[in-house]
Amino acid sequence: MKVIGISGWSGNGKTTLLERLIPALIDRGYTVSTLKHAHHHFDIDRPGKDSYRHREAGATEVLISSSNRWALMHENRDGQEADMESLIARMEPVDILLVEGFKKESFPKIEVWREESDAPPLHLKDDTVVAVATDSRSLETDLPTLDLNSEQEVANFIVSRFMEKAA
Repeated sequence: MKVIGISGWSGNGKTTLLERLIPALIDRGYTVSTLKHAHHHFDIDRPGKDSYRHREAGATEVLISSSNRWALMHENRDGQEADMESLIARMEPVDILLVEGFKKESFPKIEVWREESDAPPLHLKDDTVVAVATDSRSLETDLPTLDLNSEQEVANFIVSRFMEKAA
């Protein structure tokens, strides 16, 4: 399983790119999953639902299953965030795992950067960034630059950089 990050500051378009990139990779015949890091408290169920009530009652894990999907919620009761490797170990293997966030972890990343964000490019201080997807024409970098608005170009880069070597 190839683990590839889609990294960048909030508001630069990581999720929008992923929404377009996932089907572009699937259309090429690859299986794709995602892992998303959240910096804040979040819920995937709602107050009043049975699963929410189970967690609120103190369950460490709650697994919800139906004929359409299943979801496992794990409460970090000790306040310790799970590391990326242990989360990946819980996932079914696929060809490509796209990771949104975890920008401080050491694995290959494509940075999403927009000039109007006024945030400094991450790749200036992160040598795990292998390319920059941007809509800027003025970014100066030695890394490959990809058109942020072309999921096909980003998919082509991922396939040629990570998948053709594995074939």
